Amino acid sequence: MRSLYLIGLPLVLGATSPPALPAQDTSVGHPAAVLVSGPREGQRAPDFSLPWASKDSLGGPSWFNLSAQRGRVVVIAFYPKDFTSGCTAEMKTFAEQFADLFGEDVVVVGISADSLPTHLRFAQSLTLPFRLLSDPDQSVSRKYGSADQGGYNRRTVYVLDRKGRVSYTDLRFGALDPKAYASLKAAVKDARRE
Repeated sequence: MRSLYLIGLPLVLGATSPPALPAQDTSVGHPAAVLVSGPREGQRAPDFSLPWASKDSLGGPSWFNLSAQRGRVVVIAFYPKDFTSGCTAEMKTFAEQFADLFGEDVVVVGISADSLPTHLRFAQSLTLPFRLLSDPDQSVSRKYGSADQGGYNRRTVYVLDRKGRVSYTDLRFGALDPKAYASLKAAVKDARRE
């Protein structure tokens, strides 16, 4: 079964394709619903390379390359902006519960449009045990259905299995919802078994 999100609201469809939606309803002059799309569960995750920062350093010429992570479970967390309350809560929870949520064998990355120097300060402020990737033009965020029209990312999380396939998506990750973290933990555990 496919899950699509129209303006952040889930809509579950059967096996048939959804009807095409117009970009704008010209009869009343108001925008129609925006279709959010990204890779679906079971599909290969789109490859990408992005510069990164960690609590210890800037990545320099060594960019994070998704295809180089094959053989490992990968968690990709798109988020709106460093140093904002929701993003701080999410990344702080990831850091504080890293061993329980993910474990040392899982690759975790956060992605926003923020600059590398901002990522470095943010990672240092929270002592993050994972890298933050900079996607200033949101080219990767768009591939994953995570870019919004205002230049920020929607808070979305993907878990990839060892073969690089999407095994879990949460297109409305709740940074303050313990159930969201419990679901993510279970998804990581499932991806390890695949």
